[in-house]
Amino acid sequence: MPELFDHNLRSLRRDRAVRSGLETFLFDRAFGDCLDRLADMRKSFNDILLAGCPDPSWIKHFGAANVVVVDPGPLMAERAGGLCADLETLPFDGERFDLVLSVGLLETTNELPFAAAALNLVLRKGGLLLGAVAGGHSLPRLRAAMLAADAATGQASPHVHPRIDAPSLAHLLTAAGFQEPVVDVDRIDLAYGSFDKLVHDLRQMGSTNILHARSRKPMARPALWAAREAFLERDARVTEQIEILHFAAWKRA
Repeated sequence: MPELFDHNLRSLRRDRAVRSGLETFLFDRAFGDCLDRLADMRKSFNDILLAGCPDPSWIKHFGAANVVVVDPGPLMAERAGGLCADLETLPFDGERFDLVLSVGLLETTNELPFAAAALNLVLRKGGLLLGAVAGGHSLPRLRAAMLAADAATGQASPHVHPRIDAPSLAHLLTAAGFQEPVVDVDRIDLAYGSFDKLVHDLRQMGSTNILHARSRKPMARPALWAAREAFLERDARVTEQIEILHFAAWKRA
């Protein structure tokens, strides 16, 4: 089957965001939740894989632990002293880490079951997988705006990424060999005064459209105006919602 996501473009988009001024407020919120969960555990982790690292200062939160970073963006990986790699092609032997923490990467893998199995493989027995992904109910206003844009031109094109929901994520982790999966939902409301500001924020997060089937043409002016109007629905400011799925699961001891 053809790949859903263009991983070369994903790398370029992540690095473009770094060069132009990376926006990390959603990444930081998800990472902070992971740290809170770790603080509640009576278990120490000495060998940690940090999969996805938009902010190099995250490494400092793990104290004296040995932290290895991977990121699909070459520049992101380099500035964190890590390796450029995808979840599907992790360059490690099995049972290398006792904690894998992944924020914002799993949802753009082309082979979700394979990526989950790879994360299980690099964990030691009894190790913990912890992380966060954008959930399936994210960006409802953006989705409606892009439908309006397509209607304005009479041509449909995929604009917004398909995303996993909480029950499917729990099932995915179980199928990959993890036990006791827990998936919690954090819904974040964000106020916007324009469609363009939302697109700007997504661009600064490296989170714009990387679907292989996307249109390569710039959005036509009628489509852009239709998207802007549908997004605001004649209001001065509207609320867009991001759904973050926080997950935790253990490798069998």
